[in-house]
Amino acid sequence: MKILKATEQQLDQLVPLFNGYRIFYKQPDNSEKAKAFLKERFRQNDSVIFMAFSLDDEAIGFTQLYPIFSSVQGKRAYILNDLFVSEKSRGMGTGEALLKQAVAFAKQENCIGLSLETEIDNPAQHLYEKMGWVKDEHKFHYSLKV
Repeated sequence: MKILKATEQQLDQLVPLFNGYRIFYKQPDNSEKAKAFLKERFRQNDSVIFMAFSLDDEAIGFTQLYPIFSSVQGKRAYILNDLFVSEKSRGMGTGEALLKQAVAFAKQENCIGLSLETEIDNPAQHLYEKMGWVKDEHKFHYSLKV
């Protein structure tokens, strides 16, 4: 397996994975919406996407990071917003490899860290905890839909 930073040239390989990710989170199947969203991310350069490829160059997973900033610490951090591995490639270490790449990238960028949120019943929680991610039990996170 290899992990690469995605560019717009990989868009056609990334779209089915991203659409599958959205479907996993109960969104309607819509490859065109997925493609338009990803194309905008590449053009605006406002996220970092890493893709996992099998040995025969099939795209099998991705993670997408969005930058945030800590005013208190005066540094950048990233939200690991998306992590997805194709169903047939699960259990082979792809998710772990993508998480390791995200950590290496954050260190290379001299960031304060990475954060993520996930559904309470997401089975990937065991992977996050195995890799040293810590569940926040000291702060509340609020959201507001507008």
